[in-house]
Amino acid sequence: IARSFADIGDIVRGKDLYSGNNKEKNRRQQLEQKLKDIFKKIYEELKDAKDRYKNDTENYYKLREDWWTANRATVWKAITCNAGASQYFRATCSDTGQGPSMTPSQCRCDDKANTDPPTYFDYVPQYLRWFEEW
Repeated sequence: IARSFADIGDIVRGKDLYSGNNKEKNRRQQLEQKLKDIFKKIYEELKDAKDRYKNDTENYYKLREDWWTANRATVWKAITCNAGASQYFRATCSDTGQGPSMTPSQCRCDDKANTDPPTYFDYVPQYLRWFEEW
């Protein structure tokens, strides 16, 4: 789940390096265009913060980065809400009080503050995550 979360972060922020086969490449281009359209609409609705992004109105990378930072915990909750008995890349919860466990009955750590998301893979460059996966 942590790696999928990081991949979603890369896609949202426009940092995804994976291009795939030709069919996949076309889908990725369509997705990227839709994301640009979405962030253009967000930009157009900004009032006080609009100046922060005035030099980034083609791809909206800075706005996308800020959006991800502001919403990453919500995205994490959305992808883990029904992922009971799933495992992250490391033990994060202490269900028994005897140290970290691999979330045997739920995927989040009892919705405690500052425990979600329990990964910073989304801030590790994608190519470095690939080295670990392969």
